[in-house]
Amino acid sequence: MNDELDKIRIDKWLWAARFYKTRSLAVDAIDSGKVKMGGVCVKPAKTVGAGDILDLRLGRFDFKIHVLGISNKRGPAPEAHKLYHENEESREKRLQLAMQLKAEEPIFVFKGRPSKRDRRQIEKFKQGGEQDY
Repeated sequence: MNDELDKIRIDKWLWAARFYKTRSLAVDAIDSGKVKMGGVCVKPAKTVGAGDILDLRLGRFDFKIHVLGISNKRGPAPEAHKLYHENEESREKRLQLAMQLKAEEPIFVFKGRPSKRDRRQIEKFKQGGEQDY
């Protein structure tokens, strides 16, 4: 009986730990294989408890999380952070990727609607014609 109280569904835990804004987003991530427990893809109803290791993929970022506690209620961020501990190697890789992405220049800079000249260039590009840049 006590063992059941020490475990919770993984989708609820991810929502309570503030990795996903809603439980349905957590379920979608789990179903698409972005959440793994012990290197194996899981289902949303899989139970998670203290001591489990989770691998998460949020966008371009990978997290390796050690579960420290469980909660089925979503609280403030400082309380949610007490539910897990991120691996140091994972944190270093994530921060390095964040700095790299911040340093990259954007590929396209949109300044609003295309001008008449821009539309002509787009049409030439679509048709495969010569471009006069």
